[in-house]
Amino acid sequence: MPDYGLRGHAAVVTGSTSGIGQAMAHALAAEGVDILLNGFGDPAKIEADRAALEKSAGVRVLYHGADMTRPEQIADMVATAHTTFGRLDILLNNAGIQHVAPVEDFPAEKWDAIIAINLTSAFHATKAAIPLMKAQGRGRIVNLASAHGLVASPFKSAYVAAKHGIVGFTKSVALELAREGVTCNAICPGYVKTPLVEAQIADQAKARGISADRVVQDVILAAQPNKAFVEYPHLAGLLLYLVSDMGVSTTGAALSVDGGWTAA
Repeated sequence: MPDYGLRGHAAVVTGSTSGIGQAMAHALAAEGVDILLNGFGDPAKIEADRAALEKSAGVRVLYHGADMTRPEQIADMVATAHTTFGRLDILLNNAGIQHVAPVEDFPAEKWDAIIAINLTSAFHATKAAIPLMKAQGRGRIVNLASAHGLVASPFKSAYVAAKHGIVGFTKSVALELAREGVTCNAICPGYVKTPLVEAQIADQAKARGISADRVVQDVILAAQPNKAFVEYPHLAGLLLYLVSDMGVSTTGAALSVDGGWTAA
């Protein structure tokens, strides 16, 4: 196994109580990175998972329940990580939600929530992290975008708009920080079988009037030429490269991990 040289570093990972964020937090912790977890869920389960990760990885693991629609809570989350760990090396903006509906039926409150959590929260967390990283002379900001940050699909107007926004935001931040020792990149996964995607399968079945099995074969995996879900280790490997010294020259990139979806 490669040594990514991350032991003793510190990371904030939003939306990390389940799914991709949780897998990414575990991958970082396994490399010796202190982790601040964030996300919603059952408090007892979150605490059990936090304690288990801390014990198994031998690193410090915090939990902060910042609401990703509340800028002041996001700023406090970043400040808490820096104060507790004494540094902040990695920010992974991963928090996200989804809703599937035709534009004319799309609830305005769902649009607002998706833009707030999937896009605007990344701005607030990044804004809080940049001064800390610039003062260190080193930092790694990684935004979890999506293949939908590069191409569109029907019935996902808010999600597609937010993820396209994340890709553009990533590029702007990268240019601003290009001489500060701080990189900013976006990872653009295809479909990963997360709890969010499981919910999408049911929503798509309802929206399209077809079975869940047909959604998987004819809608979800139809977009990916390799006909397979992206797995967590495929994303973790790219993340570790980006946040290590090996990734120092990679900035402003939107990197696809999508089985060939966006190659066409």
